[in-house]
Amino acid sequence: MLDFPRWKVISISLLLAFGVLMSLPSLIGESGQKYWPGFLPNETINLGLDLQGGSHILLEADPADVATMRLETMEESVRAEMRRADPRIGIGDISRRDGVLSFMVRDSTQVDAAREAILPLTSGAGLTGQRDWDIEVRDDTRFVLTPTAAGLENAVTNAMDTATDVIRRRIDEMGTREPTIIRQGDTRIVVQVPGLDDPEALKALLGQTAKLEFKLVDFDADPNALAAGRPPIGSQIFPYPDNPSGLPNIAVKRLGGISGDKLTDAGQGFAPETNAPVVNITFDSEGGSKFARLTQNNVGRPFAIILDGLVLSAPNINEPILGGSAQISGNFTVESANQLAIALRSGALPVELKIVEERTVGPDLGKDSIDKGMIAAIIATAAVLAFMIVTYGRFGVYANIALALNLFIIVGVMAIFNATLTLPGIAGFVLTVGSAVDANVLINERIREERRRGRRVLQAIEVGYKEASRAIFDANITNIIAGVLLFMFGSGPVKGFAVVLMIGIASSVFTAVVVTRMLVVLWVRRARPQELVI
Repeated sequence: MLDFPRWKVISISLLLAFGVLMSLPSLIGESGQKYWPGFLPNETINLGLDLQGGSHILLEADPADVATMRLETMEESVRAEMRRADPRIGIGDISRRDGVLSFMVRDSTQVDAAREAILPLTSGAGLTGQRDWDIEVRDDTRFVLTPTAAGLENAVTNAMDTATDVIRRRIDEMGTREPTIIRQGDTRIVVQVPGLDDPEALKALLGQTAKLEFKLVDFDADPNALAAGRPPIGSQIFPYPDNPSGLPNIAVKRLGGISGDKLTDAGQGFAPETNAPVVNITFDSEGGSKFARLTQNNVGRPFAIILDGLVLSAPNINEPILGGSAQISGNFTVESANQLAIALRSGALPVELKIVEERTVGPDLGKDSIDKGMIAAIIATAAVLAFMIVTYGRFGVYANIALALNLFIIVGVMAIFNATLTLPGIAGFVLTVGSAVDANVLINERIREERRRGRRVLQAIEVGYKEASRAIFDANITNIIAGVLLFMFGSGPVKGFAVVLMIGIASSVFTAVVVTRMLVVLWVRRARPQELVI
């Protein structure tokens, strides 16, 4: 029992001091942090949406948008493969009517070659064993490509996973810490951003698909047809609010452009000639080469810069742009140009997301929750402290010291990992206060039992700690398993509760078993008691 070396005492004391030090920035609050020395750690716990307020937004995607984009992508891929074939395979116009892709091969002897060229464009739909497209040849020369249900489901899943990552990058660019971004169902994403001062900016950023395209303007379009919304064959119409010609729309070539997924960087800047806010963009090597070819082959022609289906500008290509960078101009303010740059840097959303639910939690509600949670925690802690002292005397005091250190350590560990404290997390704190002393109750009761059996003081203490520790570890391992499962399968506040619970269990076992044993050993060495009042 007395075999507790000095190095172990020093190590435990330093560890406890470090835990207390790491917890202080979170406990002194914002008003006290301005007096906190700069050379000391200043990590703090982040408060969740329910404690400091913020925005809750529910976004939803339409699977029909994914199906439409898949048809467009497949059409361009089919055209590219037919051109790339040797010899080149001639095909007629491609139809996308009724959600299927169909085209005719002009030379019936090239049907097999066309099928071989198209087959690599289809793949397995996840683990279903089905392909994502069915290929059928009708009337000897007409190909019909039909998207399968499994393929569409897999595409929607991939699109939503990508959208979740894009949203996370966009919010991180805003400098907001600890957002909660989780999938809900097949087509929904929940976004919770604690402490957000400007929810309107968040809605604008998340609602922006940021699908950027560069497409050549169709000179052959009839202005009357444009005004009536009738595009020429092979072209499509986009709104152009700032069209110098005064027409509300503009026609662009449907295929052959460049998409914004080839960007590597985007940033807000100013035009050298007018000093107006612009967005400077940089392409990757593939996009830069494609952009260079586009501008080289079309000098003197305008190309449209299209963002989310709206033409921002349609400048002339005065000379080839070979550096892999370009400039997007429009009626930008510095703020809107910066917001667009953030959206482009984080990537375009693969599918349009609509806001179907929005809630704003005010900080007053969070403060009320904190106050009531703290009252509950104080009452529970005070009751436990009093019970332990009345029931176990000196050993109860040691248990209370361990309990206080346990709370400091929990706060310190959460601060180190920048964990988020929610209202259920406060409930986890209160629960930890009650369960933390369970270990000491088991130890003290076992020491009492050993004394009744006639063991001497040192033997009773030694056996009490040794035998009770087994039950303590067994019981807390099951609690840890429960906490891990809550964290894995829970979401939002449930995860917050699980985090506090798991940290609290590990910390309480350490303080209740190791720290109290150290305190008891130091007292026994000094006092050499012949009797225990416990």
